[in-house]
Amino acid sequence: MTRWLLAVFASVLTIAHTASGECAQAPDSVFLEELTWTELRDLVGSGKTTILVPIGGTEQNGPHMALGKHNRRVQVLSEKIARALGNALVAPVIAYVPEGQVSPPTEHMRFPGTITVPEDTFEKVLEYAARSFKLAGFRDIVFLGDHGGYQRGERAVADRLDREWAAASVRVHAIEEYYRAGQAEFARLLKGKGFHDEEVGTHAGLADTSLMLATDPRLVRADRLRSGEGVHGDPRQSSAEIGQAGVDLIVTRTVDSVRKAVARRSP
Repeated sequence: MTRWLLAVFASVLTIAHTASGECAQAPDSVFLEELTWTELRDLVGSGKTTILVPIGGTEQNGPHMALGKHNRRVQVLSEKIARALGNALVAPVIAYVPEGQVSPPTEHMRFPGTITVPEDTFEKVLEYAARSFKLAGFRDIVFLGDHGGYQRGERAVADRLDREWAAASVRVHAIEEYYRAGQAEFARLLKGKGFHDEEVGTHAGLADTSLMLATDPRLVRADRLRSGEGVHGDPRQSSAEIGQAGVDLIVTRTVDSVRKAVARRSP
């Protein structure tokens, strides 16, 4: 009986030791909000000193695509970019961005579900996110904007903070190549494959919808793929295969641009 009790006790200790080891191990995640503060501190200390700030937007995307398109897409792509860089983590997505006026409603604000904030409010959010990341030990703060309406605001904040921090070893980068790759470059690629401008579109059309199908198809209503109000383009031939070409293009261009921006950073 004594021998049996000792064996049981030894097994319990082994299980407890294994469990405690598993709990102590940091998750294989690049998302800041999935880490504890001590895990984040240790990752920054080990060399993960680049933080990607994904900027989305909550807006109408036609009757076939969910309001959170920009938010989900930039989150998925930021993870791919961070893992390709190897020394980067991903901040929470900024989902509240300038989308037009409330009264009278303009642009996407004419559609239910779109959320807007003033330009100065948006820029202040970016500024204090960057200040927080500087305090946490990050050396390169990277804005990745999935929406065209606030690219200028990203640049303005990055330029202001770079001037303020000129003597510090921290830089802010507004990587506009991310947006250009998903818009102009992807559109050229699709037109090279025989698609027309009227199909490719600029909002919720072939290009936009295919990117969503490649990143998170749950946000696309396959039975509603058609031109209509709130759609600029024709999404009917959209597919995940088409979208994957855009995903690869965006990730490749952005990784290259971030690396070049970091290399240019003053020591």
